Amino acid sequence: MNLQPILGNFALILFVAMLVTGVIWFLDVFVLSRQRRAKADAALAEYDAHRSKLTADGIKVDSGNRAALEASILRQPTWVEYSGSFFPVIALVFFLRSFLFEPFKIPSSSMVPTLLVGDLILVNKFDYGIRLPVINKKIVEVGNPQRGDVMVFKYPKDMSQDYIKRVIGVPGDKITYENKRLSVNGVPVQYEAMDDYLDDERPVYHKQFVEKLANAPHRILNMEGQRTINLAAVDPDFPHHENCTYSYDKFTCIVPEGNYFMMGDNRDNSADSRYWGFVPDQNIVGKAVFVWMNFGNLKRIGGIH
Repeated sequence: MNLQPILGNFALILFVAMLVTGVIWFLDVFVLSRQRRAKADAALAEYDAHRSKLTADGIKVDSGNRAALEASILRQPTWVEYSGSFFPVIALVFFLRSFLFEPFKIPSSSMVPTLLVGDLILVNKFDYGIRLPVINKKIVEVGNPQRGDVMVFKYPKDMSQDYIKRVIGVPGDKITYENKRLSVNGVPVQYEAMDDYLDDERPVYHKQFVEKLANAPHRILNMEGQRTINLAAVDPDFPHHENCTYSYDKFTCIVPEGNYFMMGDNRDNSADSRYWGFVPDQNIVGKAVFVWMNFGNLKRIGGIH
């Protein structure tokens, strides 16, 4: 699922905006304001001298003109005023978005029933380590993704795209998916059948189960008549492809060090690690934690499980 940031490449847009407004603010504080002050002092000295001469000649002068003259000279140009006003706001948003939470919009159904099309979600940016914005380089270790987490990451085949899937395997895990059932390190994952799920996009019912993976039970969907894996869609050249074996109704992968195995909850309608490979640690964006709005369904607001 290719996630949609709220405003395109918002990190880069914010960074450039913060840089430009910050330079203007700094320039005004330490250079331009002092130049305006010096110009105002010179003009006021000239005004005072002229006023003294007029007073000596018996001419009454309105003292309010002095304050108006000073204010007009000290007034910031419009472009400087707006930059100074926007800079702290942009800097705050940049900090919050880069190190705390980032908003995304869900555009497709690969994570149904956990996440629906139109969900606006918040992604925790610090649970998996503090990373430098824009270049996404980790600088502080905090924690690592756990099985069952819903994680946002840079798509390995196109780093300009953000994807969201569920963490199925962590480094060193042996993941087996056979007849649409998972095993992790040789231990079968338990499943509990639920009522069939009515597709939101077309009048079709799908088989629905609770998948009890690790300490994060969650719902998944299966489509009747669909194969366990579409072998024709598998990329034979993804990194560490040699760690995986495929057959008609089964595949097994050993997750390499520093990588994660991801799958969508809508199992038969998800392009994920089965097809394009593992997600390196350096691709991680953050942990999806909250649906803060869905304009078509306000009941969607709440935590992500």
